[in-house]
Amino acid sequence: MTTASAPPRASGKRESIGEFFLRAPAAGPALALVLAMVVFSLSTSRFLELDNLSLMVDQALVVGTLALGQTLIILTAGIDLSNASAMVLASLLMAKLFAGGTPGILALVIGIAVPLGLGLVIGSLVTRVKLPPFIVTLGFFTMLTAGDKLVAGGQAVPVAPGGPLTWLGTQRYLFGGIPVTYGMTVALLMYLVVWYALTRTAWGKHVYAVGDSAEAARLSGIKVGRTLVSVYAVAGVIFGVAAWQALGRIPNADPNAFQLGNLQSITAVVLGGTSLFGGRGSVLGTMMGALIVTVLQSGLSQLGVDSLYQDLATGALVIAAVAVDRIARRQR
Repeated sequence: MTTASAPPRASGKRESIGEFFLRAPAAGPALALVLAMVVFSLSTSRFLELDNLSLMVDQALVVGTLALGQTLIILTAGIDLSNASAMVLASLLMAKLFAGGTPGILALVIGIAVPLGLGLVIGSLVTRVKLPPFIVTLGFFTMLTAGDKLVAGGQAVPVAPGGPLTWLGTQRYLFGGIPVTYGMTVALLMYLVVWYALTRTAWGKHVYAVGDSAEAARLSGIKVGRTLVSVYAVAGVIFGVAAWQALGRIPNADPNAFQLGNLQSITAVVLGGTSLFGGRGSVLGTMMGALIVTVLQSGLSQLGVDSLYQDLATGALVIAAVAVDRIARRQR
């Protein structure tokens, strides 16, 4: 109940391919990512160029960070449709405060605190009022989308380069000849921290247990409500960091940006092997899922495929991933 792995197999029995992928949900996305890179490297001339690889990782940065917080929520059998709107609100507040003379560090702290507060409110509504996460976050998505436009006054808010708000995107260093931004490094560190928390701490075991069966988790002594609220709060902090990363990539807070960020983050989570029904998945798979979407879009663009067909291919992959997850749960 407290892990995402398959039941133990009998001693001496050879593990089948299906059992292996069931036991290691991130293995399938990793294999798909490798295959996609091999296909596009053979089909295009510049896919494996260092600049293109760096660009793909940079493009996956913000959605990959949103997907990290989304993974925590989906592991508890919930979902967050308001994550991208909360991120845009945080970026707007950071930009407006900084433009108004607020020190950059203070503006950054306030910007991250806002999604944290929203996460606490959403978690409380889910646990105390017993509202479905889908309905709660759908309502917040609608309100925050309108709130973003009200805060911005219908206009984008530019951010002066060189300050702390753009540091994650403007500061770079070379790693193996590949230009890497500090935003990429921060994202990797967050993935490592969340991976450790999910796999090596009691809190992580409680997250998986609640997603697998909230009632069984309650009967075993786990404080389900407290766990859920903490998940939404941690996810809120991650969404705030995503806003910081977005300002680093494009020093401009736009109320119309990332309108499909919520769906893109869910796509990355699903392609990464995390079950929409909760209790199964990993952040490593989510990282692979975010990269799969970016690799697919980059490779198809270089092949001259229209963006509409790229969306069709991504949608088909999502449906296939959910179908595979459904089959895997039946086998469990």
